[in-house]
Amino acid sequence: MASIEDLRRILLFENLPDQMLKQILPIVQLESFDDRHVMYEAGNAADRFYSLKNGKVLLEAELAPTLIISLGSIKPGYSFGWSALRPGATHTSYAVCAEPCEMFVMPGDKFSALLDRDNTMGYLVMQKVSAILEGRLDRRTAQFLKVITKHPEIGALLGL
Repeated sequence: MASIEDLRRILLFENLPDQMLKQILPIVQLESFDDRHVMYEAGNAADRFYSLKNGKVLLEAELAPTLIISLGSIKPGYSFGWSALRPGATHTSYAVCAEPCEMFVMPGDKFSALLDRDNTMGYLVMQKVSAILEGRLDRRTAQFLKVITKHPEIGALLGL
């Protein structure tokens, strides 16, 4: 079972007031997963939103049957499965536990409905979502540019 203190350790929720965290608690389940457990695969319906309490999760993409690339890793306090916040969305990558993990899991539709009902909470959460995803995009852009710089032949293939 999750507590307000647990939720406050999640970056997405760290600045929410206690009364908002109390509204989130009923839809949160604490679940444990083994090493190499696949949380979701690309193309799966995105119906659950995750926040990592303990462990490490890898986000990966399969470019070919024999080529899987790492998109990043999720550390404790961070969230993933953002597509679950959009109705009818599917996942665009794989999420795999790199070690045994404990996660706070929420049904995406219930979390979205809560954010719709409490517009102030929705605004605060989406402000934080925007900042978190902007950071991830900046890191991925920097990684991409570094690869292009070190491997100009890739840039040439892409027409850059």
